[in-house]
Amino acid sequence: MAALALLGVAAALGPGLAAPRYRPDWASLDARPLPAWYDRAKVGVFVHWGVFSVPAWGSEWFWWHWQGQHDAAYESFVRRRFPPGTTYAEFAPHFTAYDFQPRQWAQLFQRAGARYVVLTTKHHEGFTNWGSPVSWNWNSVDTGPHRDLVGELGEALRESNLRYGLYHSLMEWFNPLYLADKQNDFKTQSFVLKKTMPELYDLVLKYKPDLIWSDGDWEAPDSYWNSTSFLAWLYNDSPVKDTVVVNDRWGRGCSCRHGGFYNCADKFRPGTLPEHKWEMCSSLDSLSWGYRSNMSLPEVMDETSMIEELVQTVSLGGNYLLNVGPTKEGVIVPIFQERLLALGRWLGTNGEAIYESQPWRVQMENTTDTVWRGLCPSPAEVLLSQVHLQRTRGLCHLPALASGQCPAPVLTHCIPRHTGDTAGLCWHSGVAAPARGRDAHNPALHAPISPPSPVWLGGEARGGEVMPVGGSQHLPVPFFLIEAKRNFLFHIEYIIFHLRESLLQSLLHCVTSVLVGTAVISCFHDE
Repeated sequence: MAALALLGVAAALGPGLAAPRYRPDWASLDARPLPAWYDRAKVGVFVHWGVFSVPAWGSEWFWWHWQGQHDAAYESFVRRRFPPGTTYAEFAPHFTAYDFQPRQWAQLFQRAGARYVVLTTKHHEGFTNWGSPVSWNWNSVDTGPHRDLVGELGEALRESNLRYGLYHSLMEWFNPLYLADKQNDFKTQSFVLKKTMPELYDLVLKYKPDLIWSDGDWEAPDSYWNSTSFLAWLYNDSPVKDTVVVNDRWGRGCSCRHGGFYNCADKFRPGTLPEHKWEMCSSLDSLSWGYRSNMSLPEVMDETSMIEELVQTVSLGGNYLLNVGPTKEGVIVPIFQERLLALGRWLGTNGEAIYESQPWRVQMENTTDTVWRGLCPSPAEVLLSQVHLQRTRGLCHLPALASGQCPAPVLTHCIPRHTGDTAGLCWHSGVAAPARGRDAHNPALHAPISPPSPVWLGGEARGGEVMPVGGSQHLPVPFFLIEAKRNFLFHIEYIIFHLRESLLQSLLHCVTSVLVGTAVISCFHDE
């Protein structure tokens, strides 16, 4: 990608080269290289939390649906649940955060495999989760929790070595200053000068975020929001100028065109590899970003869908930002915790195929199965992945392989994935040493030949081979992936093993292929 390439050039030039000054225009701002930490991170957690967590019904757009659109369902809900004449502002004291334990959140997100966390500092309702100096009595310090939620979570996340991102809505649905500017066709900027920009500068100076996730921009052009001026200051003079990352929601028409990484749209899924770094934000609750008390289990993303989204996103060069909505008391409900921990277990096994990986020249196989590919960062290791969405068909059973009935090379080594497993990894290592005078970088295996142990029989095997970069001849090193029969629907794991005494001064890059039913791998010789 162009931004990543620029980053590499800048790094090569060394610290002696003065950092460029960015002008307040998109041509200059868009040329800024994306800080490398973001692309390497790959996985983040999104947290939508605010006064909308009090009614906890419908979605985080509760106020707008109720009093902006006068949606009959929302009006009926308020009549049934609250006294006559209730206003939205009366929900704020009930946003207590009584059970908010920021360190527990940070530990959960860390166990989920997240490398960064993005918190809503202010949604479109205008309530700020810190003591905003320009949001009197409509912030978490003056009312409700009487706590600096942004500051507390940030401190806990950094103790856990997680990057901290701040979501901030540029607009506020019912702010009189914003409505006046809107009435003037955004030719006046009272709201921007007195509310939006003071808050953005305050957030950066006070909390020094690693990421600013802007939103609420779509009604007005970036010239109204003063977006380019703010970003020029952020990149040139702010305390986070060298590390901060931003998204693309800085004014009408900016999405998918300007900014740091691109969101393009909520739950954006490109069909092909984008040229620009991007992020998919998704939510465990399929119908809302904020917590809903009327959420049902079928509306919660299952583990299979969650991991499929992650794999597809990373294969296409994106980051995956998975959202949870805490309750008004600050509890992340058990079903959300369970999903996050499931993601963490998966990443604990497969993380080397996700973190710091890069898109390969082919992202998806043209087969009847679904295969997603990516370039692993780890050299001199072979990573094998398995996706057990269904059992593989038409492959040789291990008993047949062991008895010589299967038309495949002799298996010489087997490794169980876990103690007591009924299947493992087998590969052929009976390859002669390179002939005298051949390329010394051509890897070959020299381990003694031995038959597979019958202890590991009971799975299925699929052949593959190791291939060098650049379309050279295939190296004669076939391997076999053995699939264990499991009792659960979806399981994927990587087996990482070093080819000891087999790599003669060579460096391998591993291309993983995640396949519905099984998985294959191709390793490439780095010339």
